[in-house]
Amino acid sequence: MIDPSAEIHPMAVVEPGAQIGPGCKIGPFAIVGPEVTLGANVTLRPHALVTGWTEIGAGTMIFSFASVGEIPQDLKYAGERTQLVVGQNCRIRENATVHIGTAHGGGITRIGDGCLVMASAHVGHDAQVGNHVVIANYAGVAGHVVIEDRVIIGGSAGLHQFIRVGEGAMIGALTRVTHDVMPFGMVSGPDGVLHGLNLIGLKRRGMERAEIAAIRAAYKRLAEGEGPLSELAEALLVESDSAAVTQIARFFTSEAGRNFLRPT
Repeated sequence: MIDPSAEIHPMAVVEPGAQIGPGCKIGPFAIVGPEVTLGANVTLRPHALVTGWTEIGAGTMIFSFASVGEIPQDLKYAGERTQLVVGQNCRIRENATVHIGTAHGGGITRIGDGCLVMASAHVGHDAQVGNHVVIANYAGVAGHVVIEDRVIIGGSAGLHQFIRVGEGAMIGALTRVTHDVMPFGMVSGPDGVLHGLNLIGLKRRGMERAEIAAIRAAYKRLAEGEGPLSELAEALLVESDSAAVTQIARFFTSEAGRNFLRPT
């Protein structure tokens, strides 16, 4: 079904079965597959491709030569019907690639609201990306990665499959990340070292000074304490009344995707 208010260039291809919401704009040579649903006011720039069982949230814009909803880069994928869901008001820039999920990985790739996937970045199958995440140019998010809200991933960074990146963390450019990253952490260097806290990000989001001080004290405790991180985090859960510190502690006490990057 195509809403009458949608603007579709005569040289675009919208396959039968696609659901096109009100106010959508589809440019020349853009291609929309038969199982695609576009919410209200979605814009596809010229030559954009949206295919697969894919839902695009209202207000999202997909730029030229982006490929959204293609099959995963996984040799185990056997054509099963899996899904991609992109939230509202996202920007997926030129040449970016975002793939549907796999049956063995949960069956769905998800990107939250207000995300920016910059030119030539990649989001792999079964990744779960939160809200207001920025993935900079040429960064690669491998399959099964979990990225929480308000994370920034620098250009040409590479995230190993199955890792988790906690809320508000920042990954520097050209960084290889092979272990779970704590909330509000700052990771950089070719081998992905946790160097401290994303203090600028905390201040920009308007976090109170007392809360930032509590996070810094917790980080120091985790960095200097002896014993497993899980035990240090359990102690923080008991002792701290800070919501952010509790969030950090729960990250270290929950089931890890891979080993944790230890605070230094």
